[in-house]
Amino acid sequence: MILPIYAYGHPVLRRPAEDITADYPNLSTLLADMWETMYYSKGMGLAAPQIGKSIRLFLVDTTQLDNEEYQNQTLLKQVFINAEIIAEAGTAWSYEEGCLSIPDVRAKVSRQPQVRLKYLDEQFQPQEKIFDGISARVIQHEYDHLEGILFTDHLGMLKKQLLSKQLSRISKGDYRPKYKMIYP
Repeated sequence: MILPIYAYGHPVLRRPAEDITADYPNLSTLLADMWETMYYSKGMGLAAPQIGKSIRLFLVDTTQLDNEEYQNQTLLKQVFINAEIIAEAGTAWSYEEGCLSIPDVRAKVSRQPQVRLKYLDEQFQPQEKIFDGISARVIQHEYDHLEGILFTDHLGMLKKQLLSKQLSRISKGDYRPKYKMIYP
């Protein structure tokens, strides 16, 4: 089932998310719905707060980027539960990011190219791995959602001012993307 995405300005996007346990109700259905929602909305990642659930859960699929620019990078399709960033490393690089909760707004965000993450997989098995390149970037973006941080928080004051009217339109519900949204 395709779920609505919660729009910029909604309080759930600013709330730090809570850990879940293996007995979280209907988790397999929730994950299937999140994958379907992400693909329908043309995203590469989706965090539970973006669908109104303040829980530490996100999924990433960078395999959709199967092209020359990313051919030397490890791409992934994965679920992350109760994730915790252990470390970030490398020289930060800028890349244009967008967000399903902030439709049609894109801006360059500087992030480190490597992230070490501790998390649980879909079977609630503990994992600790290092991710790099575009996969690290998408993980960092989705992880931010669990902390109540949006990619626009990483922008300078001038860029935020330039985007303020567009962000205001989104939060007021005056902007309608091609997928369902819930507005504040």
